[in-house]
Amino acid sequence: MFGLKKRTVNETQPTPVMTVTPPAMAPDLVRPDLLTVEQSKDLSIEKTAELFNQHLNPGQYHFMKLLGFHRIKIESAKGIWYTDQNGRKILDFFGGFGSLSLGHNHPRILAARKKFQDEDRHEIAMAFLSQYAAALAHNLATIAPGDLDMVFLGSSGSEAMEAAIKVAERAQGPERSKVLYAQNSFHGKTKGVLSITDSQLYQSEFNLLEDKVKVPFGDLEAIKNALETDPSIGIVCLETIQGGGGIIEAPAEFWQGLRALCDAKNVLWVADEVQSGTGRSGRFFAFEHYGVIPDVTALAKSLGGGKTAMAAMIARREIYMKAYGKPATALIHGPATFGGIGESCITAIEALNVMYDEQLMENAEAVGAYMKSELQRLQAKYPKLIKDVRGRGFMMGLEFQDFSQTMPVAVRPALSMLDEKLKGSLSGFIGSALLRDHDVLVAFTEYNRNVVRLQPPLIATRENVDMFITALDKVLSGGVIKIVTDFIKSQRG
Repeated sequence: MFGLKKRTVNETQPTPVMTVTPPAMAPDLVRPDLLTVEQSKDLSIEKTAELFNQHLNPGQYHFMKLLGFHRIKIESAKGIWYTDQNGRKILDFFGGFGSLSLGHNHPRILAARKKFQDEDRHEIAMAFLSQYAAALAHNLATIAPGDLDMVFLGSSGSEAMEAAIKVAERAQGPERSKVLYAQNSFHGKTKGVLSITDSQLYQSEFNLLEDKVKVPFGDLEAIKNALETDPSIGIVCLETIQGGGGIIEAPAEFWQGLRALCDAKNVLWVADEVQSGTGRSGRFFAFEHYGVIPDVTALAKSLGGGKTAMAAMIARREIYMKAYGKPATALIHGPATFGGIGESCITAIEALNVMYDEQLMENAEAVGAYMKSELQRLQAKYPKLIKDVRGRGFMMGLEFQDFSQTMPVAVRPALSMLDEKLKGSLSGFIGSALLRDHDVLVAFTEYNRNVVRLQPPLIATRENVDMFITALDKVLSGGVIKIVTDFIKSQRG
């Protein structure tokens, strides 16, 4: 049939080898001078800095240089350690703003991804059902309490939060689409959630959404007054623990009161767990500490197992179906091209299993409590330097005093006029010293620049905490004058 010879069982023929001659390149299509993967790996720190300044962010490089971070080229990372170009080990208490629950290059994550690649598994399944996206959604719905069981998969926290706000708005309708949010909030930098990110710096002069109202974080009375005054408010969007605001929590009675108030007013509560979720607080969701369940929540960062960009919005089924439940509305906010990409999904699936198998949430709660007690011990030892210790699990904030408060009482009034301009200087100097002299990396916060943010991987041990506490103690023991002079000397060097 069709001119083909029927082949007998014993007949063997060699597989034809097909050679493909590439088409001749048009004269005007000259191959650009591209760096290869190996060449990029071998870039010197000087060349990396040059390319960063030319093509990425010169202003950011200025701050990296100021803190001395520009001298370091990371060659590898494993567990809670970085290794730089000189073989120096750096203890990671930054954790990629909470993106590294499992640490760097967890062996089970690497093995799962290699197996996926070796088996030529499919990545983009937009035309077909994806078993990997379906399985990840099932796992997230299984973990999430109550009827939080409808999942949208994305790649970033901003994307997950956009999906969260949109599903809430669709469910509430145009007459109740106004969003209530908190002072010092951070929900992302895409234009929708940037509108409810309380930062003049990030909002800049962009033309943002106006259907919103701001209240102090943790102020239930202010929320109640706003809802009673403005019936168009149909959505309350809050971080469970404010990260960029300086690791700020609200008490249990606030969250319990908020849940009751939203129920009474038919308002939807969106809990932003992008940074505080995925086990960082010692519970999978930070709101679980308070015995309440939001209507919509969002995850990202550590959901990717430290090896991929993965995010998820999780909504109550009733809300999701009201927003997108009919065939005519199903694709209004349908899956993104890379939202359920295969290898990212299996990475997140394995990360969730590792978290439970290795009891990392229990570790975060226990070792985090130990770290907090040790930081409070240092606060008692250095009250002129440390103003506050707060947070839970491995989401901790260490707030330093304004510069004037570190000086003798007689000169404080005169120096206090400079506090706002100098805000963040002391925390920056201390962070720089920890890295420069003690091989410890910490992070900072967006709004209260006096706060050092501590978000180590959930695998951190008491021994790791002791290393950090010992280093911090040595830095603080010299007093503010030595901290400043050592920083100045490092800039000259």
